[in-house]
Amino acid sequence: MRTIRRILTVTSTLLLALGFTNAQADATHPTYNGEVANIINENCVICHREGGIGPMQFTSFEQVRPWAPLIQLRVANRQMPPYAYDHGIGLQDLEGDWRLQQEDIDTIVAWVDQGAPLGDPDITVVTPEFPDPNEWKFAELFGQPSLVVASTPLDIPADGNDLWHQPYNLTNLPTDRCIKAMQVKPRADAAAVVHHANTYNEAPIGDGEFEERGQLNEYAMGKWGEIIPDGVCRLLEAGSRIRWTIHMFPGGVGATAQGKMIENNVVELGIWFHPEGYEAEAQYKQDLKLYALRDGYESGILIVPPHGYTMTQGFHSFDHPVRIDSFQPHGHLRMNAASFEIFYPDTGRTEQISQISNWSATWHHSHIYAQDVAPLVPTGAVLVIKQWYDNTAANPNNPDPDQWAVSGSRTGDEMSHAWIAVTHLDDEGFEKLVAERKDREERSLAGND
Repeated sequence: MRTIRRILTVTSTLLLALGFTNAQADATHPTYNGEVANIINENCVICHREGGIGPMQFTSFEQVRPWAPLIQLRVANRQMPPYAYDHGIGLQDLEGDWRLQQEDIDTIVAWVDQGAPLGDPDITVVTPEFPDPNEWKFAELFGQPSLVVASTPLDIPADGNDLWHQPYNLTNLPTDRCIKAMQVKPRADAAAVVHHANTYNEAPIGDGEFEERGQLNEYAMGKWGEIIPDGVCRLLEAGSRIRWTIHMFPGGVGATAQGKMIENNVVELGIWFHPEGYEAEAQYKQDLKLYALRDGYESGILIVPPHGYTMTQGFHSFDHPVRIDSFQPHGHLRMNAASFEIFYPDTGRTEQISQISNWSATWHHSHIYAQDVAPLVPTGAVLVIKQWYDNTAANPNNPDPDQWAVSGSRTGDEMSHAWIAVTHLDDEGFEKLVAERKDREERSLAGND
């Protein structure tokens, strides 16, 4: 199972009373006690429970049954679980993939079509135990963070204009360290008001002065975190400090908006490190950067007309080979789709990498490619990023289709860029990775003969 799917199921799977195996319904006639509870407990209850962010609870048949038609609709349309990434287009092997398997979707659809039956009443479904919603998402994989830094508290009013907060934190690291994973976590009710929270690494250069080394990580509403692939280093230097850029929207955005004042709003960054000395073993460096779509973000002329549509696109290339480790498109309330392609000038071929046709600003995801399929990009190949915007009443996130939408940092404005994690290779490393993949493919084909 993929990395974060293991987190979603946490340490417990569905526990049933003795006799479950014999009492299971036929696969064509699913029941709640037979098949459906297992699917819901593994994929839905993490949010739909007491203290979770879901608007209703799904921890029992009595709670689930009234919502069965809506569950069927959302699951069949792949709106739930909330992980917008198109099936059948581009790379499909992702870390932290929340999407349901088609067989699970078919089971829920069939169950509701047949009246959403309970099944054998003698079977007792026990809801799995989940960690506190405020717990670190990666704790089950990596334990508690090696380092936690917290922004200074700030009260967020119940309504008003967008707010920005830019505090600093000293890390007090005695040595350089390579990062294994990171998660930004707004505390408690703050999750609905924190639009984004980006961190930047500033290294000491003497006399109390610091120099920015680049982006450390990026957080936007709904995002869980980032896992850095094995064998590379995203470096945090000794004695460094972290600069925050936190954007907040009073009252909140989306279905979980509180509409109330949030006192002492704090955002935390948890960092998991590799062991000391790992940087000597990691042959290549990885970074995360904002890649602008030139027709929008850089020029400042992104305009989405009232009751209209706009598309932006950007092109980026490197003077050395790279591996693309993750892709995360970014926009605001009127953005609704994005794609990522690679163009190879030597052959004229364009390869589709990722497509997100139902993107929403309330659920950002860093699409982390499995390490053995992450795109290997030769020198001179071109990243092609496209994003689409819907300023009509048909867009459920649109605050006002009568308004012009222009480039800007406010929630009501629009942005057009993507966050991309890149491992920077040399020619020898690139050829080595290409050869390793070719060898694995040939061995896989031989094993299927």
